[in-house]
Amino acid sequence: MRVSARDSSHDWCSLLSPADSLAPEWLVVPDDVNDLPAAVWPASAARGADGELRIAGISATALAETYGTPLLVIDEDEVRSRARAFRSSFDAAASEYGTTAQVYYAGKALLTTTIARWVIDEGLRIDVCTGGELEVALAAGVAPASLGFHGNNKSVAELERAVEVGIGTIIVDSAIEIERLAAITARTGAVQRVLVRVISGVHAETHDFLATAHEDQKFGFPLPDAEQAVARIREIPGIEFAGLHCHIGSQIFGVAGFRESAERVLELHAALLEGGPVPQLNLGGGFGIAYTSVDDPTPIEMLAGEIVAAVAEGCAARGIAVPALSFEPGRAIVGTAGVTIYEVGTTKDVALDTGATRRYISVDGGMSDNARTALYEAQFSARLASRLGSGEPQLSRVVGKHCESGDIVVDHEYLPADVSPGDLLAVPSTGAYCAPLASNYNHVPRPPIVAVRDGRSAIIVRGETIADVLARDVGVGASENHG
Repeated sequence: MRVSARDSSHDWCSLLSPADSLAPEWLVVPDDVNDLPAAVWPASAARGADGELRIAGISATALAETYGTPLLVIDEDEVRSRARAFRSSFDAAASEYGTTAQVYYAGKALLTTTIARWVIDEGLRIDVCTGGELEVALAAGVAPASLGFHGNNKSVAELERAVEVGIGTIIVDSAIEIERLAAITARTGAVQRVLVRVISGVHAETHDFLATAHEDQKFGFPLPDAEQAVARIREIPGIEFAGLHCHIGSQIFGVAGFRESAERVLELHAALLEGGPVPQLNLGGGFGIAYTSVDDPTPIEMLAGEIVAAVAEGCAARGIAVPALSFEPGRAIVGTAGVTIYEVGTTKDVALDTGATRRYISVDGGMSDNARTALYEAQFSARLASRLGSGEPQLSRVVGKHCESGDIVVDHEYLPADVSPGDLLAVPSTGAYCAPLASNYNHVPRPPIVAVRDGRSAIIVRGETIADVLARDVGVGASENHG
């Protein structure tokens, strides 16, 4: 049930202040500052009869009282339903063209042992990109054969560990890595399956740091060099060449980039068939989600259907069979499942030279638990969570407690003018990359991660304490007086 606090007797737009001249063009003044736009919230998010935000039937106040704030809440059903949707959509699309599709959950978005078990339960595999992520997946009981291992600088120790446990696929990223694997497999007698990561040259329409298929970046082999890399792999008895991998970036809407990338990679795929089988094509992930009410992500079913159709068309044009396909969604599975709850500490109206006034709302977290705004100029939404707001929409900036002017959580949002210290604010679509990028900046402990489902909650990653933060400082407790 979604409760609206809008009073139809008011013309909200007439109440807006000169501060709205500061609003970006994309930001729409909400008809109701208490509304929860469906695209950016878990399906279970709703306001109760008392006006409180509830996730999976649990109120924001109850969660805050039990676990403290800041708090990252993950809706288990949202993760599971999105994982199922990706699996079923790509299965259906691939079967239309007589092939198969595998879906890997991109663990870098948010990987815990609990979340790893959820996605495996739903029929997905998991992609890891460091030795640490590999160990999390193994600790969750994930079969090593269900894992793929990414990374542009895998150490010898990481590669040895991956080969030792029998990892399903290693995505090789450089000529040096090929030789490292050659030495490891020669020494151990293992045979390791690999994909070769290539740079398609397609420039995704996203932040520069999120685009991974342009030529001037650290991942993969340029297309002209990839054929030589494959030839070298085919010479090595201990390495099995399984196909190509390409990833064009992150937070991408539409399918045009995926279509163009597939077309370019299929040229190489067809050429490589002259020297032996190329059984698999992995087109990566990067599917976008809604962070604000104006974002319009492509539906999963449409993504799957159109991308697989593009591959099939490209193969038909070249007279080759459609390979087995694989994809790596991460953000699109876990992103909207996450909601971060903060407590408001202070509010401040700052007069600017233009005559406008900006409202600053400070919360008890910040860039230590959500670095994406500072890193990528990412936009987020926010809503008052502990009650219904009764004030008119006021352009606000939600900021953290850190000693940085760039410590911004939500850059631009309309929030009720009566937001006050002690209120709870909720920021949706924080399930991906917020916790993995978290830090102890200013010696702030990282918050807990709590899973919710059917009115129940449980910690899946405990929050840090100041004692945890101090535990790494070997000088704590030293008896010398340095007065």
